[in-house]
This record gives sequence, structure tokens and C-alpha cells, in this order.
Amino acid sequence: MGICILAGMTIEFPGPSPAADAYDVVCVGESMALAAPDPPGPLRHARTLRLEVAGAESNVATYLAMLGARVAWVSRVGADPLGELLVDRIAAAGVDTRLVEVDLAAPTGVFFKDPGPDGTRVHYYRRGSAAARMGREVWAKVPARLAHLSGVTPALSDSCADLVAYGLATKPATMSFDVNFRPALWSAADAAPVLADLANQADLVFVGLDEAQTLWQTGTPDDVRARLPRPATLVVKDGAVGVTSFTAEGTCFVPAPAVEVVEPVGAGDAFAAGYLYGVLRGLAEPARLRLGHLVAGSALRAVGDIGVLPPVDELLRKAEVAE
Repeated sequence: MGICILAGMTIEFPGPSPAADAYDVVCVGESMALAAPDPPGPLRHARTLRLEVAGAESNVATYLAMLGARVAWVSRVGADPLGELLVDRIAAAGVDTRLVEVDLAAPTGVFFKDPGPDGTRVHYYRRGSAAARMGREVWAKVPARLAHLSGVTPALSDSCADLVAYGLATKPATMSFDVNFRPALWSAADAAPVLADLANQADLVFVGLDEAQTLWQTGTPDDVRARLPRPATLVVKDGAVGVTSFTAEGTCFVPAPAVEVVEPVGAGDAFAAGYLYGVLRGLAEPARLRLGHLVAGSALRAVGDIGVLPPVDELLRKAEVAE
């Protein structure tokens, strides 16, 4: 029986506590309930809203579970129906949610999509959320080969910033970090030095060339590598052009396959999951990058964050990987 004590009360979760080697990957970060007009249209005119789950780290966890990895999502939710929604849906995808805490004193975050002719705006209601109250104590219970974090988390609160900094400094596992700059949470001027410092402490880093340009005025993947020299592996994504990785073995570029894009949301998380699964399988670097592209393609062809994956053995064959 797992036990969590928050806000002066004890909450018990069913099932045994995870063993020391329980997971291939743990993904740590906030997920929120997403309300979107259905059918799509301006929020002010909506009569019906569709409830979904959105969160970079839980997206990565979901795709990893779909690929067959043993993966847990570590977060905190409020003692409310939206928190139950998040845990239920993420668990239904095959992700272990036993390490999710329920906070009796803070709500689950939520945001709304507002589609319009000039694009979709989002309205966040996450300040003071349960997940924003997470801190470095989470690292006492994340037994795994890999731990995945993103740059969203340090923007949420001082305690969340400490959570990320402490994890990257102490390295309880091989540390994966997706820069994931969110201008709705903080300015580029504030985020740039923080995200560069955190990324330089990680073992494996994902960053989009566009966000690197915004943060650090880096024009090419080589420029990004010069700004982030310390990670053993740096993966620089350049949208429909392709992806470049820097490892001890050298530089590797794999072009992006042509994909008919329905919605780009979640593609970066899907790419990270595909690449990390390639790491778990011990694939060669080009195959890891191709697998990332293939999983990202499923997200690009879907409405919402999570797409439908082909059979894993088919994905591995397309990545030219022997099972």
C-alpha cells in the first residue's frame, strides 16, 4: 500500500509501492485538464466543450507506454474531478500513476483553447495548482533507468524550479530534458539563462531550433551545440527539415519524412518518446532519430496531443531496426 501525506492528511493508494527497478522511464511534470470548443470555434460562442488531458511529460509517458516501455508519470493533482480525469485517462493508456500525489489544498490546473481565424489562443488557469506545489522530494521515489523533465516545470513555481535543478544536479537516473520554452509562462529574457543552465546539466537534451533561436539567438544546430556543450547527447529538431543530434560519436542528421499535418500539437513530445524508446532498445543513433520521426508523425496526423501508433514491430522495421 502506497501512502502519501499532503495538507496534514493521509491519502492511501491501492497497490504495492514500486520496486527499486520498477520503471524504464519516469516522466515528471504537470498535466492539466484541457477544455476546447466542440466543434472548433471561438470560445465565447461555444455551447459544448470537449475535455481532454494535456501535459508535455504525460504525453511522453503515454507514447512510451504505447511503445511498450515500463513508464510512470510523477505529478500532483487536486482532490477534484479534474484530477481524477487526468489520472484515469493517463492510467488507461498504460502509464503507471501510483506515484501521483493528491493535494487536498490546491486544485488541478485547467486551460481553455480559443480557436480563431488568426490561430488558436490558450487561456491558462494553473497558478497555485497542485502540481505547482511539487518539490525536490519527488526524487526520493522515482526508481528508473531514465527520468524525463521539461522546461515547463521550472516556470511553474520556485519549488518546481528547485525540483528540476535538484534532479539534474543529483542525477538519480540518466536525465532527459526537453527545453520546451513556453512564452505564456515566462519571457524569453527570463527563461534563456535558466533553461540553458538546466539543459547543460542534463545527459540528454531535446530542443527545437526555433525555440533555441528565440532564447539564445542561435541560427544553426552547430550554434545550439556551442551554447549547450555539456550534454552527452543533444537533439536539435528543425520542424519539417529534419533533426540533428550531437553525441560522442559525432553529428547525425536525419531528414523529416513528409507528413500531412492535421495539428502540430504534441509532435515534440511524441518525437522525444520515440527517441527515448530507441535509447531503451539500444538502437543506433540514426535509428533513434528515425523512430522519433515516425512516432511524431502519428501526432501530426491526429487532432489533439495523442495519435494512434502503428504496431511497434512495424515502427521498428521502418526505422531499420532488427527486433
